[in-house]
Amino acid sequence: MKLLLIGSGGREHALAWKLAQSPKLTRMWCAPGNAGIAGERLAGNGAAVECAPLGAEDLPGLLKFAQEQRPDLTVVGPDNPLALGIVDLFQQHGLPIWGPNRRAAQFESSKVFAQEFMEKYGIPTARAGAFTVPAEASRFAASLGGRCAVKADGLALGKGVIICKDMAQADAAIDEIMVKEAFGAAGRKLVIQELLEGTEISLHVLCDGKSARLFPTSQDHKRALDGDAGPNTGGMGTYSPTPFLTDTHLGMAYNDIVAPWLKGCAAEGIDFRGVLYPGLMLTAQGPKVLEFNARFGDPETQVYLARLENDLVELLLACVEGTLDRHTLSWKPAAAVCVVMASGGYPGSYAKGKPISGLDEANALPDTKVFHAGTARAGNQVVTSGGRVLGVTALGRNLKDAQAAAYRAVERIRFEGAQFRRDIASKALK
Repeated sequence: MKLLLIGSGGREHALAWKLAQSPKLTRMWCAPGNAGIAGERLAGNGAAVECAPLGAEDLPGLLKFAQEQRPDLTVVGPDNPLALGIVDLFQQHGLPIWGPNRRAAQFESSKVFAQEFMEKYGIPTARAGAFTVPAEASRFAASLGGRCAVKADGLALGKGVIICKDMAQADAAIDEIMVKEAFGAAGRKLVIQELLEGTEISLHVLCDGKSARLFPTSQDHKRALDGDAGPNTGGMGTYSPTPFLTDTHLGMAYNDIVAPWLKGCAAEGIDFRGVLYPGLMLTAQGPKVLEFNARFGDPETQVYLARLENDLVELLLACVEGTLDRHTLSWKPAAAVCVVMASGGYPGSYAKGKPISGLDEANALPDTKVFHAGTARAGNQVVTSGGRVLGVTALGRNLKDAQAAAYRAVERIRFEGAQFRRDIASKALK
């Protein structure tokens, strides 16, 4: 079986690593891939994963490549190609592809769409309003006392959310997004949500259009600095499982969130085949959805796939074929922690091309895997090429052991300006 994976980040390296373990695969390409993905080999025949120099948003180039190579399955990692309609394009040309189509991807590509869907189908969420006029947005924020989340409607690399504690901050956020257009066209509309109090966690749900399989919980760390200080990022680390939802409460979250979401999709004729990733706030009134994503989270993918025992190729094929109800997800009892090592200055401006050392030493540690996010080859060296550079991931008998193992691996790795949080998973250990 031949497989094409689209993307170049830490999520895609984790996907490549896990997919390559399937005995079904005889050849795999990743477009465009990164230095870590290029080092993976297929378990079945030892063949290297091949990186194809095609951007994840180059839909005509990807289609041409797929028509020439005829992969048996294409797997889409990032959100932008989904929002651009790559699934629809491949399906129109008879090419099997995993991921939600353009209409289904609106759960992530339009916060306005997602908010209105949740309200229509009774999915618990924050009180919110959608706006295209700054003055109207400001009036709604004032009704919340300025304590709100101001969100660009469209995709903004995971950074289009500004948390506000008072009206001065709320008006500044509205101005930043709608007037100064900090996130470009993504901010022409915005959603303002009341600021929910509680513990934030991530859920992931595999879906084949009619049935769903729920993952265990994980917790991302969005802020750049320890203690949840600093600006929002695409994610500075994560761990799984969290201690904040028991299996019973996880079942309740399925009944209150996933079941009405499936019912709403059926009623609206939305054929969602892929992974839905709701960000949840565990409030005193129960779990509430902050937002939906329509792809695997990054860095949640790293900890989930380190724990997943199933053949991922089989699961993704089942999503495409509508046979997910025949599968049960199986998880290692171990805990997993992923610490993101980022370039100095991230999520602001940062330098690229910094040589990275210690990767082999870190990967040699037991139950440890260093996933590449923003890396490239420069001669014989691996160098930085992005804001988030590496996702250093480790398993342990419990969270404390996994956390210690991940930071032991981080200590082995060096590059100029490296920054990382030192408190990943600490909330769960208090």
